[in-house]
Amino acid sequence: MSPSMLSPKDTAKKDTTEAGKDYFKFLGTAGARFVMARQLRASGGIYLELQGQKIALDPGPGALLRMAHSRPPIDATAIEAVILTHKHIDHSNDVNVLLDAMTAGGFKNRGVLMAPAECLEGPDRILLPYLKKAVKEIITLEPETAYELGHLKIKTSVRHWHEAETYGIKFYLPGTVLGFMVDTKAFPELVSSYRDCHYLVMNVLRVKEAENDYLLHLTVPEAVELIKAIKPQKVFLTHFGQTMLRANPWLVAEKMSEETGVEVLAASDGMKVELA
Repeated sequence: MSPSMLSPKDTAKKDTTEAGKDYFKFLGTAGARFVMARQLRASGGIYLELQGQKIALDPGPGALLRMAHSRPPIDATAIEAVILTHKHIDHSNDVNVLLDAMTAGGFKNRGVLMAPAECLEGPDRILLPYLKKAVKEIITLEPETAYELGHLKIKTSVRHWHEAETYGIKFYLPGTVLGFMVDTKAFPELVSSYRDCHYLVMNVLRVKEAENDYLLHLTVPEAVELIKAIKPQKVFLTHFGQTMLRANPWLVAEKMSEETGVEVLAASDGMKVELA
């Protein structure tokens, strides 16, 4: 399988004639708080249609709006699952509004929520009580564990090195594995955890580390080393901070392609990737 990138205009044409194909769409590519707060890039997370399942992954601020303004519009009431990789606001802000849409304001008992325990329990939980009752199934994510949504197989990664309880997500499709390496600092176990991925979406926040760095996010050099070790067929960069935007993510991706021998592409808001 090989993904193809479509412009918003091409996507609008394509979607009217090719229903049912597996794809994912970047509803936003913002990373750092300042990029999110100023909406220098949108922050809606990822929308996926895989093996008949309609999924919202990490719906940050504006996810519902980005769905409504997508070409063609994405019907939030038809979503069947919401997956959170961790509780940080840029990944979870719109979770309740999407769950509300999915359950018709809590009147329909339907849909699935998958999230780490920190999102569901304790003083920092983000799930509203009435939606906890409305969602048909709530699954607490654990490290390197397999799950199913209909015919779609899903597996979490090793726990990421991040401030919150965080897991990457891998989707197993016929003949290919699509992985999302979300917020993390680089560490050796990431390689074995994502080695089976053919296509890998990586959250690369910064061009390089700053002095006295404390942020647990990937830099470009760390991403390069991980790509060399994992050897996926194709990589998509997203979740950009200010230094990445200043450096021009497309130019950064082009240089990373040269260094790794793997095709690396920088995502843009609204980019759709078909798994044809």
